[in-house]
Formats: sequence, C-alpha cells, structure tokens
Amino acid sequence: MEMTGEQLIRATQADTWAALNDPAILKECVPGCESIELTGDNQYAVLMTARVGPVSAKFKGRMTLSNIVAPDSYSIAFEGQGGVAGFAKGSADVSLSTAGHDTRLAYKVKANVGGKLAQIGSRLVDAAASRVANEFFASFNEKVGEPAHPAADGRRRELVLRAKSAATPRTPPARRRRRRKVTRPKPAAGRGRAAPAPGDAPRDVPPPRHAPARPPSR
Repeated sequence: MEMTGEQLIRATQADTWAALNDPAILKECVPGCESIELTGDNQYAVLMTARVGPVSAKFKGRMTLSNIVAPDSYSIAFEGQGGVAGFAKGSADVSLSTAGHDTRLAYKVKANVGGKLAQIGSRLVDAAASRVANEFFASFNEKVGEPAHPAADGRRRELVLRAKSAATPRTPPARRRRRRKVTRPKPAAGRGRAAPAPGDAPRDVPPPRHAPARPPSR
C-alpha cells in the first residue's frame, strides 16, 4: 500500500514541528491510539486499536524517527503486531514548508500488511488508511492550528462583521404618536353637574318634576 498527500496546518512551522514530536498530542490525534511512550532516542512504544473492514484488533508496536532535519523533515519507520489479525509494517517521509501564516505538510507512506489483514483486500486496507489519515489531520489541525495566529483570525472576523453590517439595510425608527389630551369642562357654579365629555358613559339623569294639577273651578 502506498499513500501520498498534502495538508495545510493552521500553525507556524515551528509550532507544527513541535506538535509532531509531542507524544501527548499524537496520542490524542491518532484514532484508536491508547498510548505512545518514549523508550529511547527517537524511539516510541505504541499501543492502538484499529479496524480494517470486518477485522478489529489491538496492535502493539514501535515507531522510530530518523533522517531528522528540524524543523523541516523526518522519516518514520513503524511496525506492529495484532495477534491473529496479522501485522503491519512500513515507513513514511514527512516534510514541512511555510505557507504564509500556515504550514504545508507533505507525506508519503509505504506499508505492508499480513495475516487476516492481507486477506481482506487492498481496497479495504487503503480505505481504512485514508480514513485514519483524514481523522488524524482533522484532529491535529483543531488542536494545533487555533493558537497559531489569533490576530489574523480576529481581523478576519472583524471584516466579516463589518461586511454584514454594511449589507444589512437600516430601518428608520418608528414615529411615536402623540396622545391628545381631552379637557373636560368644569361644572358651572350653581348648575349641578357638567355635561359629559365625548366618549364618557351616559350618566343617570332624574326625570323632571311636574306641578300637581289644579281641580277645575266651579
């Protein structure tokens, strides 16, 4: 199996190099990795669980770094045993280059598998390797990329907010209606109640009194 590719890491080259040599970060980013421990000069013991098609197994192996040219490139040799699932063995060349605020990472991987893994077929093996690589770089970018250049990210967010504000039409403020003040007339002196103001409920008015009728004169 052979696999080549490039990834843009949102971090400086120095930060990317440091993260690639940090076992704690690698453990968090490699899918299924349970431990990566330094055992010697540029040598690591690796324990991880991998799934290839219908086969799932725990692999125990070692990883060695060589041809180190900090902070530009190095080579990786790895091998692991997965019990009855088989084994995996291979190498990888990794190189870094500056791309503005970011870092371009190029890699080339060669690997061989044996046992049940070899019986699965190259298509499933290649698909599993591609999935692991994509998940690794997505996690690596998330953990390493954000602190690389926060000023540039803040500037981008500010420009986006300004553009949205300029594109949004402004609505003129609604006019407030002035309430008309109703003035009720004051009652005239000695004349009882005042006439009701417009809109007021009618009040009870007592019926007029009539003078008693006089008997006819005889």
